[in-house]
Amino acid sequence: MRDSSEEKPHYLGHRQRLRERFLSGGASAIADYELLEMILFSAKPRGDVKPLAKKLIAEFGSFAKVVTAKPEALYKVDEVGDAAVSALLIVQAATQRLLQEQMMEKPIIQSWTALLDYAKASMAHNKIEEFRIIFLNRRNEVIRDEVQQQGTIDHTPVYVREVVKRALELGAASLILMHNHPSGDHTPSRADIDITQQVADAARAVGIKIHDHIIVSERGHYSFRANALIG
Repeated sequence: MRDSSEEKPHYLGHRQRLRERFLSGGASAIADYELLEMILFSAKPRGDVKPLAKKLIAEFGSFAKVVTAKPEALYKVDEVGDAAVSALLIVQAATQRLLQEQMMEKPIIQSWTALLDYAKASMAHNKIEEFRIIFLNRRNEVIRDEVQQQGTIDHTPVYVREVVKRALELGAASLILMHNHPSGDHTPSRADIDITQQVADAARAVGIKIHDHIIVSERGHYSFRANALIG
């Protein structure tokens, strides 16, 4: 007669041990693939999700790239279905919501680090360019955070008239422009510099200030103001 203990899967008790290690030691006590496992627990209530967690990290290159991946890319991985995609999208949404709220807690000039964290979390890993505007009131508090345009892998159309029109509709006193470079190189192009100057000139004509234009990528960020490209 076979010993019943031999029939138990090797991962029996693994989830509980992983939870206990996480609760006692925090995120630093577990590896990236183990943190990803914990996210996937809800997607697969039973069974071993370690192979899938490792496969996802191998496929995308890092934990950050997995949890910021687009659904269409995730679905291409074997064993990834609606439940897994939903679990990962929840992490994306929760992270962006948290960072957005931290950014909005005080005047933006006093929370620049929070602004950069939010910009990187919301845009740095996108595979297409996106142009986002932070609209501010006279106290430099956030009125609205909006994506104005989405483009291609290396271009986003920016319409100066629409930027100024929307700022006037919201009663904004100043703006922060942001966009991403999917290539990973956050150096501004000639077109980036030109359109920034055009927006700044048009906004200035109606009494609206451009605080900065920030470009983010997976490798870092570039500030027009810090590099004296905007006054």
